Amino acid sequence: MGSSHEDINWEVLRHAAQAAMKNAYVPYSRFPVGAAALVDDGRVISGCNVENASYGLTLCAECGLVSQLHASGGGKLVAFTCVDGNGEILMPCGRCRQLLFEHSQEGMVLETVSGLKTIEEVLPDAFGPRQLDAFTSQTKD
Repeated sequence: MGSSHEDINWEVLRHAAQAAMKNAYVPYSRFPVGAAALVDDGRVISGCNVENASYGLTLCAECGLVSQLHASGGGKLVAFTCVDGNGEILMPCGRCRQLLFEHSQEGMVLETVSGLKTIEEVLPDAFGPRQLDAFTSQTKD
């Protein structure tokens, strides 16, 4: 499945993110977040934030999304969106950008507050599995 901007139904992804957001567990911040992504095999997956009284253990919506990715068969993320409790687009934090990069195909498209951007644009000079694979292939000689 390609990742052409035109091939992505952003309305479907936003709807899935909004549905996930309604299941967020946010007794402390009261700031629900939902995320949804298109997988390279055509599946749409989603996740919501789950807070914890020990704030550092809180799980972002992106964490739930990546867990669902692997629990439902794996694959690579092709397109991603994230919304707040009002359905407004949110930009993933730096930690979550790294998490998304780890599980994305090259050129994954994100719906951001400033328009559509690739994962490489929102996390320039990133380090992850693609760089490790490139290094490993170079050292086999």
